[in-house]
Amino acid sequence: MFLIINFIIILLIIRILFSGKILESLMKYRWKFLLRFQHVFFLIIFILMTYFTENYFLDSIQLVISIILNTIFNVGIYYLVYYYLVPRFYLSNKYPEFILYALICFLVSSLFRILWEPAVFQMDFSGKGFHVGFLYNVYISQGIIILVGAFLGITKDKFLIEQDVISLGEEKDQLYLDLLKSKLNPHFLLNTLNNIYANSFTHSEKTSDSILQLSKLLKYIIYDSGKEKVTVSQEFASLKALAALYQLKYNNQLDIVMDIEEQEEFDIAEIPSAILLTLFENALKHSAIGEDARGFIKLFCNIERSELYFEIINSVGKDRIHAAESNYHGLGNEAIIHILEKFYPDQYEFYSGPKENDQYKIALTITING
Repeated sequence: MFLIINFIIILLIIRILFSGKILESLMKYRWKFLLRFQHVFFLIIFILMTYFTENYFLDSIQLVISIILNTIFNVGIYYLVYYYLVPRFYLSNKYPEFILYALICFLVSSLFRILWEPAVFQMDFSGKGFHVGFLYNVYISQGIIILVGAFLGITKDKFLIEQDVISLGEEKDQLYLDLLKSKLNPHFLLNTLNNIYANSFTHSEKTSDSILQLSKLLKYIIYDSGKEKVTVSQEFASLKALAALYQLKYNNQLDIVMDIEEQEEFDIAEIPSAILLTLFENALKHSAIGEDARGFIKLFCNIERSELYFEIINSVGKDRIHAAESNYHGLGNEAIIHILEKFYPDQYEFYSGPKENDQYKIALTITING
């Protein structure tokens, strides 16, 4: 009795250890092997249990045969519970059916062993308490087989579900990154190309300038935005190229002020690609700059004491005032927040909302490490 209890305790302790950080780190690369190892480990435990509980009733040869037959029989019961009852009923929230079928498996398997083992091996139950001990061992063994099969099956599926959730979260983060990288308005690029084509018929400096700025921007989109992180200087280069293209489109009449002093930290500090570019592109889109004579954009950025501070204040077009008053953040800002949560959990502050006099403000503070 105490031996069986010890085996159960050892099994549960090892299973608990496997459910912690050790299992999580190992299963990242060898989860299939570890799942199989659970079965092998429990099979070894069961063989030892059978040996120590039946050596009182059988001689050596009969004991070996009994272990082989019981192992083959109970492997079938174990896998029936592990691969069929748990997924079919427990994970489908059919708990009464699961309990009922598990109980039927327990009763049928126990009755089968009680009937065939004494008949095949002609067990001698003349000793005091031997018959009761045999029944007790059979019920305990079959109960352990079904309970452990159910327990390991449930925890395995729960773990795999958690892994799927983690994988989906990573895929979601990657989708948000891809969203940021594709945020640049394709209509604007098309209009820019049309403007370059129109200017190409005259000897205008705007043509060469437009091509230069567009090439800088496309270089960033094609090469740099494919990286997980870029330097702040690389991000600013894309902002300036985008602003220059807008200025060329509107004959340098736009009120765009970039208060950015050159700092050595800009060449060292790295941030997720396309974040600042997306915020600036949103400001260009919602400020009605170029359409409204009062439209403006003011941009400020610096790094001080390992903190990056980025701020945009822009006008709000008449047709966009209602959206600003309702604190509309847009899909771009939502994507940025997800990326910030991934790279800078509890290390950033992000504000996006209306400001006085029909203005809108975006402020981002990030604690960066070099």
